Amino acid sequence: MNDMNASGFDAAASVKRLLRETRTGALASLDRDGWPYASLVQLATLHDGSPILLLSQLARHTRNIAGDRRVSLLIDERREGDELQGARASLKGHIFRVEGEADIATARRRFLARHADSAGFADFADFAFYRIEPESAHLVAGFGRIAEVPAADFLTSLAGAEEALASEEGAIAHMNADHADAIGLYATALLGAAPGAWRMTGIDPEGCDLMSDHAARRLPFDRRMASAHDVHRILVELAVKAREIAGVPAPRRDRGEAGQDDGHDHRHDRH
Repeated sequence: MNDMNASGFDAAASVKRLLRETRTGALASLDRDGWPYASLVQLATLHDGSPILLLSQLARHTRNIAGDRRVSLLIDERREGDELQGARASLKGHIFRVEGEADIATARRRFLARHADSAGFADFADFAFYRIEPESAHLVAGFGRIAEVPAADFLTSLAGAEEALASEEGAIAHMNADHADAIGLYATALLGAAPGAWRMTGIDPEGCDLMSDHAARRLPFDRRMASAHDVHRILVELAVKAREIAGVPAPRRDRGEAGQDDGHDHRHDRH
């Protein structure tokens, strides 16, 4: 277990953030002759934080993983200036094609929310979604901040959160359509990000994912979400907190919104 050490460095949290915020990575697979082969790939995550990729069946890396499912994925935070000052993690694990109509739909939705430019070929017959099942991550986050982190420490347990996950698509659509102001404040007031056209791209039991143009940020929750009501409640609380920090009054509307609890039970809302 990688607990936070005396200096306040939480290795597992760092890997979680990198996975949720990184949009591209270097995928290393094994050629048939045994030599490693690395390629640049776009990535997103499933609800538990497992990386998902959209790969062409014609690509060399796809041919490689058909023969050997062992892969490594290098991700980094792309810090400007001295690139080696930024955190990076090298994950190792096995890669599998996503199967089943429901799982493919979830992978497709979450991937395209991060990479809308891939929508034009995501449904081509020679493309498919793949998930990496990590074994561990080797994290380098600066001097004295190097750790080997087991997957169990940085993946998100989904046990008991079925209702929250089922509500994700509707909750995201509602937030993006009706509460873009709150999402913007999540990014700027709570995460210190620059102003932009911020939108929500994912929700899971431990946090939500935000994007503006090509920038992605992770907003962790202060407690685990299990139900749709939990998700609604935490988004309201975060909006209130963000407005307090930014000094922005809550807007007055006829119906409840993020940041203004209307007392309505939103567990069954599908906005």
